[in-house]
Amino acid sequence: MKKILSRNEIKKEYKWSIEDLFKSDELWQKVYDETEASFAKMDKYRENLDADSLYDCLKLRDNISLNTQQLYVYANLRANEDSTDTFYQELSGKADRLITLYSQAVSFIEPAILAMDREALKDRLDKDLKEYAHYIEDILRSSEHILSADKEKILAQAYEAAQGPSNIFYMLNNADIKFKNAVDSNGDEHLLTHGTYSSCLESRDRTLRRSAFNNIYDSYYAQKNTLAAIYSASVKMDLFNARVRNHASVLDSMLFVGNIPTEVYHRLIETVNAHLPLMHRYMRLRKKILGLDDMDMYDIYTPIVKNTDTRKTYDEAKKTVLEALKPLGEEYCAKLNKALNDEGWVDIYENEGKRSGAYSWGAYGCHPFVSLNYDDTVNSMFTLAHEMGHAMHSYYTWSNQPVIYGDYTIFVAEVASTVNEALLMQHLLKITTDLNERKYLLNYFMEQFRGTLFRQTMFAEFELETHAMAERGETLTFENMCRIYSALNGKYYGTAVNNNEKISWEWSRIPHFYTAFYVYQYATGYSAAITLSEKILNENGAQDYIRFLKGGSSQYSIDLLKKAGVDMTQSAPVEKAMKVFEGILDEMEKLSE
Repeated sequence: MKKILSRNEIKKEYKWSIEDLFKSDELWQKVYDETEASFAKMDKYRENLDADSLYDCLKLRDNISLNTQQLYVYANLRANEDSTDTFYQELSGKADRLITLYSQAVSFIEPAILAMDREALKDRLDKDLKEYAHYIEDILRSSEHILSADKEKILAQAYEAAQGPSNIFYMLNNADIKFKNAVDSNGDEHLLTHGTYSSCLESRDRTLRRSAFNNIYDSYYAQKNTLAAIYSASVKMDLFNARVRNHASVLDSMLFVGNIPTEVYHRLIETVNAHLPLMHRYMRLRKKILGLDDMDMYDIYTPIVKNTDTRKTYDEAKKTVLEALKPLGEEYCAKLNKALNDEGWVDIYENEGKRSGAYSWGAYGCHPFVSLNYDDTVNSMFTLAHEMGHAMHSYYTWSNQPVIYGDYTIFVAEVASTVNEALLMQHLLKITTDLNERKYLLNYFMEQFRGTLFRQTMFAEFELETHAMAERGETLTFENMCRIYSALNGKYYGTAVNNNEKISWEWSRIPHFYTAFYVYQYATGYSAAITLSEKILNENGAQDYIRFLKGGSSQYSIDLLKKAGVDMTQSAPVEKAMKVFEGILDEMEKLSE
């Protein structure tokens, strides 16, 4: 049985270099105190901000914002290293408080801009405010949803409390919930954690798969009322924020931030629903190849190709990813190589208390950071490519945009990561000469479509319905959320898969649901990435793509993607992705005859 090491037992070379943000906790505290004191500097603008003083105010705000971001990221990355470490939990709490104080200190700016004389503002935009033109344009677009300065201050004060549901779920999910060990067909026990669960489901031992599945969901079921209350509170907070800012719905409020038409969300669901027969076809093929009379949800992750070595050490994964991404150009690959080998971007292996899953994060002014729970599988190699796509997007943005545009919007957050995955898959399919390996990769490619385009759209439907229930004044209980989820799972997977009762509890363990209407962008991002990867490989589209990475939030995401050759206001990218999926399915069916 695999032993999970403590944080102190992990070798330094396998850890990220968080000290690149702050060399010590003592320095963090010093900058924290200085930053908190600096908030008072904003007071000189609070009552008399006009077009002439706006530039100086925004520059001061940006400098304070940069310090606040770095403090917040450091504290939370440290807390994520080991969620049982109370010292860094305390730092994380202090960082949350600082964010709240920062929000209060600058909350007057946007209402003041809205109140300014438009001619005077336009005159300054042609002079010293050019850098802030898109930012100010976006504020003016948002005018009906920005409240008076005193109300904005109240909302800023409520920020810390508003994070309650997400923070509570995080602690329950990462620090408190425990899983009974899984047992294989020989009666041997396997340590079951967030990090090992996927490996158990990919096992060829069906007894182990079933045991892991049952033990995971039994643990969540034991917390069912608490989990339902946490998620319900999160949805209610989403609804409060939407209504207080005069949005028609939570969906409208969340998509408005990025200027994304709600039709994009609905069109995604409609287009994917129209192609669900392809998903059902894939499930029937999987059932046939596995030779199962009765296929359950714990059978849909195990590779359907036998006798294929799917182990990839971290060093092997790095080399393969670097080779696969060569079409992105020498500059991209040179920086990626340094990030992986010399600059301490990546925290590689699981340890006790470490946050589950994988993510990329960071703050302007430093390099990005990537957290993995690498477990020597092909899936982990794809996760590495995925998260480094995020990290390189951040790197290019921070290197080419001022602080005000030093982030990319949620709508394009998954594009770069998925482009990397698509390029990696095309590379592996190109170089393989082994029929069994090709079949394995085709299956893995189909699994990417299932997990990203189909499954995330199913999640999107679930979120749409739960928020609609709240908007209608209906109560979100564990039972009715399970009914919604069960119906969707049956619709998406079809009759070839048992709609196991325990899968209806799956909604209760999805962290992304605590960022409302986020997950649909995995599906739209995947569709955009398929189109972009084809352009990169076949149409010399790498430079257009790199320009997209450099854009940050200097333009609306829809426009940045259009300039790279992808129009997400149309259904074409989703349709193209479905066409690719159908071609993979066709080939796999022929190879499996």
